[in-house]
Formats: sequence, structure tokens, C-alpha cells
Amino acid sequence: MNKLTDSPKRLARDAGVLYLLNGVLSAFALLFVDKKVYVAGDAATPAGNLVAHSGLVRMGFVADLAQATIWVFLAMTLYLLLRHVQKNAASAMVVLVAIGAGIVMLDAVFRFEGLRVATGQVGPASNALALLLLDTQHYGILVAQIFFGLWLVPLGYLAYKSGWFPKALGVLLIVGGACYLVDTLALYLAPDFGKTISTFVVIPSAIAEVWMVGYLLVIGVRTAKPAAQLDRACGGAGQPACEPGAAA
Repeated sequence: MNKLTDSPKRLARDAGVLYLLNGVLSAFALLFVDKKVYVAGDAATPAGNLVAHSGLVRMGFVADLAQATIWVFLAMTLYLLLRHVQKNAASAMVVLVAIGAGIVMLDAVFRFEGLRVATGQVGPASNALALLLLDTQHYGILVAQIFFGLWLVPLGYLAYKSGWFPKALGVLLIVGGACYLVDTLALYLAPDFGKTISTFVVIPSAIAEVWMVGYLLVIGVRTAKPAAQLDRACGGAGQPACEPGAAA
């Protein structure tokens, strides 16, 4: 019985640690470093920022690679935790994260190449080319944001159906995923309007993810009483029956 009651909490707390690490590294690379370097439509300033903050840019590159890798391991851990609810949804979550992580890693290369161009490591320094590379990185992150949103949809569904998390959290994760998508589409289709609403439209996304991290770290999962939990594990839809004596 200990295996049934302890394993989900351990997996949940492992997922919480990974989620927290992913969030911290993402905030550093995508918010702090980008704000120090990127200025849209101004070729000279970003190039100067790349040179002035070259060490920070390199740290941001490593942070991007690390957070994307951790994101994949986070999805795998959540898959192990929630696959009993609906295996196809759990698998879809992992696939969406793998695609998004690949985009993030590839995208980080453009900022790093912008640094090399600005510092003259690949020929004469070119402000315009450095800005082009940073622009590509900036808009590439918006593409990755599609998957920041999409993976929250199956995660929210699984959280809602599992009974291990507050149902409101599951609903908010799905809403947060939709908000990421709205933000991305608005920034591409109506840039001025998108910039106006961007800060506000992702507030549900931020609340949902912070709540999920906190719940995983502090509570883990809201496990049922032993008899009910054993029934879900052994007799639930699509689950194999337990051997006689398993409840002993």
C-alpha cells in the first residue's frame, strides 16, 4: 500500500522542483536577458548591448538550453504521474513539450549568433545583421509560446480528471493555455493591439502555472483514501485488475 500512496506524492514533488527550476531559468533567459539586450527597430543599440553584456548573453544561452531540457523532464515526470487518467492526453502533453523545447533551443542559437556577429567573431561586426538575428530570436519565442500554451491544455484536463488537484486549477490551466495562444496570435496579427493587451492577457497563464508549481511542491497530490485509491489503480477504466491479496 505504501507504494500506492507515496509514489504519486514523490512524483508530484519531483515535478514541482523541475517546474520551479524551469520557471526560474526561463524568467532569467527570456525576460531578464532579453530586456537587457533587445530593442526592436534599433540596430545600433542591440549590437552595443550584446557587446556590453556578452557574459550575460552567454549565461542566458546556457539557461535557455537548461530550461528547455528541464521542461522535457518535467513533462515526462507528469506523464508518469497522470498517465493513469488518460494515456493519450498524457502522451500528447509530452509531444507538445518536446516540440516546444526544440524550438526554444534552436531559437537560443540566434541570440548567440547575434553576439558573435556583434563582437566580430564571424567577420566585420554588423549592427544590422545582429539585429536581424535578435529579431528572429524574438519572433521565434512567440512561435514557442504556442507550445507554452498548448501543453497546458492536456495538463489541465489531466489535473481536472485525476481528482488529485483542485478542479479550479485544472480549468485555469486550460484557460491559461488559451491565453498564451491569444497573446501570440494578437502579436502576429495586430502587433500594436497585441502589445497593448500582452501584459494582461497572460495573467491567467501566470496564475495557473504559479498555482500548479506551489501545489506540486507543498501538497504534491490530493490522494484519496486507501480503498478508493486502490480501486482507481486496480479497477479503473483501462487498468488491469489486481492480483488477489493486493489490498492486503
